[in-house]
Amino acid sequence: MATSKEPDPVRLSLPLQYQQDIFNELRTTDELVVLARGLGLLHLITNLLHFYDAAGNNLVLVVGADERENEWIGEGLAELSAMNKSTVARGLKVINTDKASVAMRDRIYKQGGILSVTSRILVVDLLSKIVDPEKITGLIVLHGDKVVATSLEAFVVRIYRQSNKRGFLKAFSDSPEPFTTGFAPLANMLRNLFLQKASLWPRFHVTISEALEGNRKAEVIELEVPMSSKMREIQNAVLECVEVSVGELRKSNTGLDMEEWTLDSALHRNFDVSIRRQLDPIWHRVTFRTRQIVSDLSDLRSILHALLTFDAVSFVKYLDTIVTAHSPPAGSNKHNYSPWLFLDAAHVLFQTAKSRVYEGKLSNDLSRPSASTAFSAELKPVLEPLPKWHVLTDVLGEIDHDAYLQPASVDESNNTILIMCSDQQTCRQIREYISNMHVRVGQGLASTEKDDDSSQEGSSADVLMRRRLRDYLNWKRSLSNVNKNLSQAPENDQHMKPTEATPKPPSQGRPPPAKRRRVRGGAVVATSATGRDPNTSVQNNSEQPGQVVDLLNEIQPTEVEEEQKDEIDMDPLEHMEDFYELYNMDDLVMVHPYDGDMDEHILEEVRPRYIIMYEPDAAFIRRVETYRSSHSGRNVRVYFMYYGGSVEEQRYLSAVRREKDAFTKLIKEKGNMAVTLTHDKNADPQEQFLRTVNTRIAGGGRLAATADPPRVVVDVREVRSALPSLLHGNNMIVIPCQLTVGDYILTPDICVERKSLRDLISSLRNGRLYNQTETMLQHYKYPVLLIEFDQNKSFTFDSFASVTTASTFLTDYGFSTTGAATSSSSSALVNPSNPKSAQHMLVLLTLAFPRLKIVWSSSPYQTAEIFAELKKNAPEPDPATAVQKGLDFDITGESGAGEGIMAATGIEHRTFNLLPQDLLRAVPGVTPQAFDRLILETENIAEIANMDVEQLDPLVGKEAARKIVGFFRKSVFED
Repeated sequence: MATSKEPDPVRLSLPLQYQQDIFNELRTTDELVVLARGLGLLHLITNLLHFYDAAGNNLVLVVGADERENEWIGEGLAELSAMNKSTVARGLKVINTDKASVAMRDRIYKQGGILSVTSRILVVDLLSKIVDPEKITGLIVLHGDKVVATSLEAFVVRIYRQSNKRGFLKAFSDSPEPFTTGFAPLANMLRNLFLQKASLWPRFHVTISEALEGNRKAEVIELEVPMSSKMREIQNAVLECVEVSVGELRKSNTGLDMEEWTLDSALHRNFDVSIRRQLDPIWHRVTFRTRQIVSDLSDLRSILHALLTFDAVSFVKYLDTIVTAHSPPAGSNKHNYSPWLFLDAAHVLFQTAKSRVYEGKLSNDLSRPSASTAFSAELKPVLEPLPKWHVLTDVLGEIDHDAYLQPASVDESNNTILIMCSDQQTCRQIREYISNMHVRVGQGLASTEKDDDSSQEGSSADVLMRRRLRDYLNWKRSLSNVNKNLSQAPENDQHMKPTEATPKPPSQGRPPPAKRRRVRGGAVVATSATGRDPNTSVQNNSEQPGQVVDLLNEIQPTEVEEEQKDEIDMDPLEHMEDFYELYNMDDLVMVHPYDGDMDEHILEEVRPRYIIMYEPDAAFIRRVETYRSSHSGRNVRVYFMYYGGSVEEQRYLSAVRREKDAFTKLIKEKGNMAVTLTHDKNADPQEQFLRTVNTRIAGGGRLAATADPPRVVVDVREVRSALPSLLHGNNMIVIPCQLTVGDYILTPDICVERKSLRDLISSLRNGRLYNQTETMLQHYKYPVLLIEFDQNKSFTFDSFASVTTASTFLTDYGFSTTGAATSSSSSALVNPSNPKSAQHMLVLLTLAFPRLKIVWSSSPYQTAEIFAELKKNAPEPDPATAVQKGLDFDITGESGAGEGIMAATGIEHRTFNLLPQDLLRAVPGVTPQAFDRLILETENIAEIANMDVEQLDPLVGKEAARKIVGFFRKSVFED
């Protein structure tokens, strides 16, 4: 085993005291490090890996890193190696693709160094002994919060620790919230990681606070941007819809833990996910209304986010897509609208959103109508800009003024302006706004009365908003044409033309006049008080096509906009072959989305002097603090923008509070936690002996014992699932192989094809399961179809809700009453034209293959127990034989060896055409035993049809031979 020797002193890039303290702990202790977000976790890991890389003669494996993290660590190791001028350090090697052959991976492992390997590949290599666990110096596990009992990372750690007791093992995480879910979560996570110690480093840690709040603290200017009155009105309306939806959920699901089902929790991104997780075990029993509300919460959260990030025109367009998505099919009387769409608050939401874009002007010109009044007479553009745009303009002006007063750099920073946003869409919006910031429309925009809190001096956003409005109106007109064409489409395939006797379908969004909808729960549905007819939805459009055309003509591009459009459309790289020039960092404005740990590279490479946080992000603030504290010669001024009194502010404060509460719970659990025992069952010889004793021998026989634990041959593609890890945890030897037939080979006679619920339905529909079952029947005596459900979901098949008699299956798909399939049965399975449900196709599968066994399992844990029962009193499978099944050649180089249903030279080692086999099975007199003899002794169906009774007698018997001959020689023209 290659162990790490004490290396020569190496220079590390750990400028802050808390980073040095964590590093010193990790040098001597195996532990789980939980560090707050934004405090440089990857930077710390890179220095630790360089410490082992500089020692030489090491094999350190990194598990759980994604592609971007590998890139980050690789660049960091290269920089540290250059700084130390080390000739021993070899940097990072990555194995993350199946294209790397076994020989190549074996060579890379033997060369040693720092290797980042995906969990799936590493599990296969450890089980196959491509890499010897005893020769591994240590294991670095990233994202320790994701190492649950059924994860591949836990599988890797278990294999490593069972064979290697001396190598180091260290795990890292910057997400403390998952460690607070469930009973004793920290102790359970340490048990999965085979660790006994946890090191917690929150932002309020004394060492971290002293490091980040010293003399080199970054200058932060907090800018609370007030929302416009209409934005506040829309936010209140959406929050009311959320509150009503949460109340409906609490009322309909009284038996669940609803302590966290509050309006505050509903603002988080994972609220609907947590609710769905609680409802999953009973998802088949909840009402359609509950399912609809759970889906609606995601839409409402998206609307809240879009309100603060989308411009007014894009926001209205987004609302239109939501209404269209919930609209019933053309000509249908069914209404699929979500309950919140019928609330008064929803009507206020849609009407107020439109009033931010355009509004109706009354004929008497007395005043502007309210947001709830229908549009009349003439439409005028309003084009309310986002309040943050005006603040952004002021901030950029202040920065220009400051840079003018101090033109020369007085520190190591550049005068680069870095604007950080939440996503790429917001980045594109800001780039477009900045490019139009100083362009004036002049008289192109009619003067309209605007709110005092939404007006901008000079209307610098008019060009952008007018362009967006033109695109929206053209898009809406095309959408209306599509809906009109769909509503006029025939409802059936007979292409019937409407006549006077044909009743018109009701208009979309309005139920038939003769029907009334009952209101439950205190009149949740809106009334006509808001200017909306009773029992109607928000899909009604108040504006008329003629008004839209007039509005579109009014906002046609002006000469200034046309000139600017020509400049924007010009290719900036058109004449790059004539000259090359680098950007001046002092004149550069960068707009970049938040990108996790990658933001540290942006700060280090750009070295900005001014940072504008267009949207709040707690992790990025800490990255700026760490960046400023790590470089004494770099000054940073941060403008922190947020909408005051908005859900944006609430989410930011709630995220900070949740992280703080998570660390507080972890500290408390760590203080009361007992020593975590990582007992290895395989290390106890007595327990291992008792586990292998066979006590099921009846008749007074002697107890049988074997020193070899049971083994299972597993297809390498199944390693992604949780079952191989649980089988290994059940003290079974898991042998990964490239199997052609089946997924799991339990015994020489038992082959299992595992299907999850989603995979089962798709396999039934495309006919793949039919072919897989047919192949298993050819090579194994007991083919098994395992239908495995998720542990945290309902143990039911939603597609089996409809109950249909077996005679209906047989009639629909051509089966006789005796259970024998007709000629159309297999075609219905392979390519079902119109299957009623997956249950129908499962019945067809069992009727076509009576020998197929179906096992239903509620979870991978139960599957592991089922496999253990099936393997009792049975011989162990041979991996070479299992791999040989289904191949056209003998990989072992032997012939005539092996036992099973037939000899090795028998039917399972040959390739036959499947369609003639189906025909031969349907011939009267062909029993399963006769079927095998006929396939082996004859060439084709024609030869069997021309044989007489005397020739068939030695193969199938005289009685069966008479039936076969009678079938082939019977005239089809006889009455």
